[in-house]
Amino acid sequence: MKKILVTGGAGFIGSNFIHHVLKTRDYEVVNLDALTYAGNLENLRDIENNPKYKFVQGDIADVKFIDQLFESEKFWGVINFAAETHVDRSITDSNPFIKTNIVGTHTLLEASRKHDIKRYHQVSTDEVYGDLGDDSQNYFTEWTPIQPNCPYAAAKASGDLLVQSWQHTYGLDAVITRCSNNYGPYQFPEKLIPFFLFRAMEGAPLPLYGDGKNIRDWLYVLDHCEAILLVFEKSKPGEIWNIGGHNEKTNIEIAERILKNVPEAGSRIEFVEDRKAHDRRYAMDASKLKKQLGWVPRHTFEEALPLTVEWYLRNREWVENCRKKV
Repeated sequence: MKKILVTGGAGFIGSNFIHHVLKTRDYEVVNLDALTYAGNLENLRDIENNPKYKFVQGDIADVKFIDQLFESEKFWGVINFAAETHVDRSITDSNPFIKTNIVGTHTLLEASRKHDIKRYHQVSTDEVYGDLGDDSQNYFTEWTPIQPNCPYAAAKASGDLLVQSWQHTYGLDAVITRCSNNYGPYQFPEKLIPFFLFRAMEGAPLPLYGDGKNIRDWLYVLDHCEAILLVFEKSKPGEIWNIGGHNEKTNIEIAERILKNVPEAGSRIEFVEDRKAHDRRYAMDASKLKKQLGWVPRHTFEEALPLTVEWYLRNREWVENCRKKV
């Protein structure tokens, strides 16, 4: 049985990925998470006694700790979800983003090289590409030059470049996936959809930056997890893959759909001053992944958003425990 390290596995996408892997594959999974504010072991409570699962608390930027972990566990592969990801937080204080997204990635790459890891997978973001503006006919491809516009995106782009250089310089078997905005169960409430949903549940206003017409491509988290696992297992070394949901929505559309799904709350939309470095549009061309590996998202936004809302409404205790950390 192959043993894989999943970093950031107590977070939103990482915890969904671990659930998916344990349901569909015969891997042994070690989950490494620092348990910062966005890490939540409640996301994994139902599998904590699974004999193929192990949790370890630690920091991916801690060189000595990471080296000892790799030495003792003898991993076959690494999937790096661990990251600071919230744009607003990166604007207020970029230091944690530099430490985790750049220094932490470097530490993992060095350990992977030293301990002969067979496959290193870097989970990245469409935000490294920058802004498509108002051009509705243009999309990010894997060959789009990276041009990040905020500290979070710059730190992720830096990590990606480190991965590429370790692959080219040292021959590390490494791949990168870049995804569009995710939504689904276990997402921390500072992100747009759960943030709006929780406020709607309270009857509070939904604050929209600027004119609310910024566009994002929304990807259901299970579709993302399936794509990551496919790339991890099937990709050639050195490849970059875009993962998109084919669901472009303006932020005001998202707010209106949430209000429609929680009609009893009596909430409303409220426009607020736009944030700094607010990119207008992200949209992914995922045709490479479809043509070469056969992946397409299985969930439409119209199907998966009600499923997401239902999950949060059923798990109000999880919601309240999370909100205490905000």
